[in-house]
Amino acid sequence: MHKMNMSISLIISTYNWPEALGLVLDSVAYQTKIPDEIIIADDGSDDSTSKLIENFKSKSKLNIKHIWHEDKGFRKCIILNKALHASTSSYIIEIDGDIILNKHFINDHIKAAEKGFFVQGSRAMIGETRSKQILTTKKCKLHAFSAGMVTRFNAIRFPLLSTIFKTDPTSSHNVKGCNLAFWKEDYININGYFNGFEGWGWEDYEFAERLINSGIKKKRLKWAAVGFHIFHPLSSRSNFVPNELIYKETVRERIIRRTPGYSEVQYG
Repeated sequence: MHKMNMSISLIISTYNWPEALGLVLDSVAYQTKIPDEIIIADDGSDDSTSKLIENFKSKSKLNIKHIWHEDKGFRKCIILNKALHASTSSYIIEIDGDIILNKHFINDHIKAAEKGFFVQGSRAMIGETRSKQILTTKKCKLHAFSAGMVTRFNAIRFPLLSTIFKTDPTSSHNVKGCNLAFWKEDYININGYFNGFEGWGWEDYEFAERLINSGIKKKRLKWAAVGFHIFHPLSSRSNFVPNELIYKETVRERIIRRTPGYSEVQYG
């Protein structure tokens, strides 16, 4: 399969923040390479999110699917598994609904795609004041020298330099689901995300660790596939320690598949 002809699904996870999601969708529309489908993995948002999506669909030619389930607390892993089930593409790019994309984001991920690897893209943090301004003005053309960029170094896009940046390909450390890409067959092989996580934390590390345990290596993109993270208050850390124990068990026991996961979700 030629890379430029590979089918791409962009999965966007969201929960009750349509203002941010609207900016993310705007950045998708301006991509130099448009994904074949955009799937919004909605962890139980109210009607304001569905109205935003329907309004965007009416004005755009993007192929958007909205996958929603009832709000029963933080169930991101389950909704991601449902979104992946709805995907028809061979390659998945996963972001959060507060990540504004550099216009070459999808194309950078396509160029980095390689059998036997999953890919971690770059994340640049936007400061609180600048984030509020962006959400108010709805203008989101961002770059490394934009005002209010906290991690400016991560906002640089320099693809040629990116190729020489190397990290440990067998370490799940610092893997973030807000900018992650993988082959769908590799995802299914490890039974997707583990639905046993309760609350925020460690689900993306644990998912990456099982990919690595299955023989898939990590490729980290520095200065390519740049996503700009809109500031927001930290999520509750109430389940941080129990979730960390799940991750540590996966590392210690070299677990590849966990249940319940992708195969155990009720689809309908």
